[in-house]
Amino acid sequence: MNPASSSTDSERLGAIVKAYDVRGLVGEQLTEPMVEALGAGFVDEVGAAGARVVVGHDMRDSSPGFAAAFARGAAARGADVTKLGLCSTDESYYASGALNAPAAMFTASHNPAAYNGIKFSRAGAQGISLDTGLGAIRDRAIAYLEQGGVTPVETPGAVAALDVLADYAAYLRSLVDLSRVRPLKIVVDAGNGMGGLTVPAVLGEAAGLPALPLEIVPLYFELDGTFPNHEANPLEPANLVDLQRAVVEHGADLGLAFDGDADRCFVVDERGGAVTPSAVAAIVALREIARVRAAGDEDEITVIHNLITSRVVPETIERAGAVPVRTRVGHSLIKDRMKETGAVFGGEHSAHYYFRDFWGADNGMLAAMHVLAEFGAQQAPLSELAARFTPYALSGEVNSVVEDVPAAYTRIVEAFTGRAEFDELDGLTATGITAGDEPFWWFNVRPSNTEPLLRLNVEGADEPTMARIRDEVLALIRA
Repeated sequence: MNPASSSTDSERLGAIVKAYDVRGLVGEQLTEPMVEALGAGFVDEVGAAGARVVVGHDMRDSSPGFAAAFARGAAARGADVTKLGLCSTDESYYASGALNAPAAMFTASHNPAAYNGIKFSRAGAQGISLDTGLGAIRDRAIAYLEQGGVTPVETPGAVAALDVLADYAAYLRSLVDLSRVRPLKIVVDAGNGMGGLTVPAVLGEAAGLPALPLEIVPLYFELDGTFPNHEANPLEPANLVDLQRAVVEHGADLGLAFDGDADRCFVVDERGGAVTPSAVAAIVALREIARVRAAGDEDEITVIHNLITSRVVPETIERAGAVPVRTRVGHSLIKDRMKETGAVFGGEHSAHYYFRDFWGADNGMLAAMHVLAEFGAQQAPLSELAARFTPYALSGEVNSVVEDVPAAYTRIVEAFTGRAEFDELDGLTATGITAGDEPFWWFNVRPSNTEPLLRLNVEGADEPTMARIRDEVLALIRA
């Protein structure tokens, strides 16, 4: 390795290690020497010398090379590397949990084709954030780059391949029984991402499992990391248009859209209307609470929701006799809270859904299966079911470029003092002080971890209330 390039790579590495993962432009920000050093640093940090490490990757052109580089670095430091090959992120979590091994997944999730990255897990699919090991992995990798390369141990590890797709599919089917739902026609938009591999295995017969009463209409199932049809980011409404149109054209009962690494799932109803992730979270929360109760668990049942999910989520949890726990936004943080609280389920506004029976990790496919099970057990259209869990008006996330965040906060606090109660669990949340029949409202503003943006989410008892508060806060943010 060239020491000059090593120095450049070490400088770049500090910039692409984010709060919960590594993500950057291929070649320009993220290179194979950097990835090899990260593999070595990962093994050192999690103490995996002499033990197994799992490595998987998505369908991006750069992913196989990066996975191989990571395996070289990990094996050099004494880990036995199990290469999963092509897989979804939640499939890599399955391997980490079932094999009780730390894991690295190469994906840039919903980001465009020019990007790639790494999602790390400790053994048992436990999350790793900047404060719980990712920063230390970065520092160890930088040290290797600055010394000119990874120092091998006396006994390097072995590298072997393992296909866990069939076991993953069978495990999910053991958690949610779809064999007795009414026949359903489902359009699935995989966005040329890993859902094109996992959907046929879990919901179809590709993994050798029995057929389910589901007719799958595939949309963009061809694995293609250039994303020729649309970006694999269903959170953006423009990327749902094809699915919405196809659901109506095929007379389908519903549609599912997965992001690039297939760990998030979005739902549309029979009319092509988007079902909010908060409605999905409420539906799944009810099912998980009922399942635990049916199993005879008389202890207090906890369900996690982040602070920008709809108010309907904690209301639904409380009505079911369980305890809602409000948390900050963040993938690894919620995994930690799942473990700390023993929560049976956790839901985020971004369509990440976490399950105790899945080692506390997130699994969009499993959430989709719960929706199919609930919907398929009754005769009403999905729009009717979803409406019961969407009683309030949500703004969605509105981003604004803000150079001086403290000044924006000051303007907001001054304008709403006396009208709202504030908390700073994550950014700034204001909850309206209302009396009598006055409609409720709340909003949250949070700074981005990586850009000069403020993210605004607003909810109100009705559309006019939400729009009034949203517009007032946006004017203060953008003043």
